[in-house]
Amino acid sequence: MAKHPHSSAQTPKQSSKSKKDVWYKLDLSAIVYPTLQRKDFSSVYRLSVVLKEAIDPVLLQKALDQTLPRFPTYKVAIRKGLFWRYLEPNNRPGPYVMEDIKNPCMPMPFKGNNRYLVRVYYYGHRIALEAHHCLGDGTGGMCLLQTLTASYLGLLGHPIKPEGFVLDIGSDPDPEELEDAYMRYANAQVCPPRPAEKTYRIRGTKEPFYTLNIIDGILSVKEVMTVAKQYNASITEYLNAVLLYALLQKQSADFHLRLRPVRIAMPVNLRRFFPSKTLRNFITMVYPSIDPRLGEYKFEEIVEHIHHYMRYYINDKFLRGDITTNAATQRNPFIRVVPLFIKDFVVRTFYTKVQDKNSSAGLTNMGALPVPKDMKPYIERFDIYMGQPFSSRTNCAIISFEDILTINFASSIVEADVERFFFRKLVQDGIHVKIESNRKPGTYS
Repeated sequence: MAKHPHSSAQTPKQSSKSKKDVWYKLDLSAIVYPTLQRKDFSSVYRLSVVLKEAIDPVLLQKALDQTLPRFPTYKVAIRKGLFWRYLEPNNRPGPYVMEDIKNPCMPMPFKGNNRYLVRVYYYGHRIALEAHHCLGDGTGGMCLLQTLTASYLGLLGHPIKPEGFVLDIGSDPDPEELEDAYMRYANAQVCPPRPAEKTYRIRGTKEPFYTLNIIDGILSVKEVMTVAKQYNASITEYLNAVLLYALLQKQSADFHLRLRPVRIAMPVNLRRFFPSKTLRNFITMVYPSIDPRLGEYKFEEIVEHIHHYMRYYINDKFLRGDITTNAATQRNPFIRVVPLFIKDFVVRTFYTKVQDKNSSAGLTNMGALPVPKDMKPYIERFDIYMGQPFSSRTNCAIISFEDILTINFASSIVEADVERFFFRKLVQDGIHVKIESNRKPGTYS
């Protein structure tokens, strides 16, 4: 059993306090997610790994018990203060591994599950981790999932040397793992404005509560890379272009009084540009888009547009400005003393009326996933899901391991037109696609 790290993870200011007094202020991104919490919606994402042997739930529980204390910002409960929410250590029993369910990323009540904000599932060869986004982003979650997987394999007699996403569960956390890294880099001298124009919104038939439709595409990295190179693009640029192309086709097929721009909300991992070991949220959003009101775009033109957009906007200068814009409100001395219920009302209204209408779909790409050499022989593939969309649209998440690239769509509407247009374009470009889904056969073809 790993030594409990809370005392060693304290900052100098906290070092004289008891373990019960250790708490973490929500990071800059995490502030928003609890505000959007509804009975039928939580900001929950899922990461999963498929092993080559069936999962032993007893050993998986033991692995979770010895792994989670190494991640003090995940072994927490969320609490509400007068002005801000915060995370405090959770020493209640659990969380307990459970057999997987048909519809993942279900709402996560703050007082349920013994107040834990993580869930671990197993089914067949798969281990799945679900986490509330107020704890951290996909990078932090992947560290937890891979470290958990390494602990599990170790209990099976396959020791894994800590490396990359796999942390040493016997060591104390690096204080940098626990920091709000946004505030360290929010130092640009200008706050750039955000896109504000309304975009095309998918109109679909909302599914019943507790229903999340999943469609997975399993592809060859080599095949996708070959096609992307034919368009002089990276894999990320090519797949972004395919999703925009699918959204344009969907809008064209819909009844509409006027065309609107199609825009993707795409998170960028800021650790690529600003050194940080944080396991909390450290992402910002960029919004590649196409405006069909300017004329009809050929697919090649969409790829070229996205290629130049990525190079123009995804760099440390623009991203630092975006971080600074995000941090401006939190640093405002007046806003800091506004009661939490007023903050919640303002943030929820702004997100619903403005922010959520700024994009037609979400897309995240974790890219090629590094895995310790010792662990590779036991792994088949990884999956990632952005989770339940806040409104009627689809979210797309991409991850690759070795030569397996998985594209995971998640939506809460009946229609799967965007997914169909998306995968049809890949097939037209000569890419072989294997489809898996939790939908009934014939409902997504």
